[in-house]
Amino acid sequence: MSTSPEMYSLRVNGTEQHVKDAWIGESLLYVLRERLGFMGAKGACEQGECGSCTVLINNDAVCSCLVMAASAIDTDITTVEGLATTESPNDIQQAFVTEGAVQCGFCTPGLIVAVHHLLETNSSPSEIEVKEALSGNICRCTGYGRIFSAVQLVISRREKSVS
Repeated sequence: MSTSPEMYSLRVNGTEQHVKDAWIGESLLYVLRERLGFMGAKGACEQGECGSCTVLINNDAVCSCLVMAASAIDTDITTVEGLATTESPNDIQQAFVTEGAVQCGFCTPGLIVAVHHLLETNSSPSEIEVKEALSGNICRCTGYGRIFSAVQLVISRREKSVS
């Protein structure tokens, strides 16, 4: 077994990021946070059960704790940081604040990515479709009512802006 350090590149939020001195078996979550400084994805369960580490890989929502970073080479990875900036939050982030859906904030980045993915694939989801899309994201603070209200706010604002 080789213990030599690996080097590879990942395309994160549209920018090529060089991963140096890596172990080939590191999770994408670990590499994003610890090696590249993208702190939005959170490590909680490390088993793909809570959704706090949700990112997009080639526009598919995945739990980054379950993906080996080296397997994400030649893919497009989008983290919550790639959806907006601190100075200019996106409409989903604004709706979460407006509706009080952020409580402790630990699950919020994963939820924001999951909602973004849902609305990119289905601009007018039913209540059941919203619940299904967010079923992999656990929040212990909000009781989900405010989260669902935030999603509905985004949907209604987007529908009004199209009209």
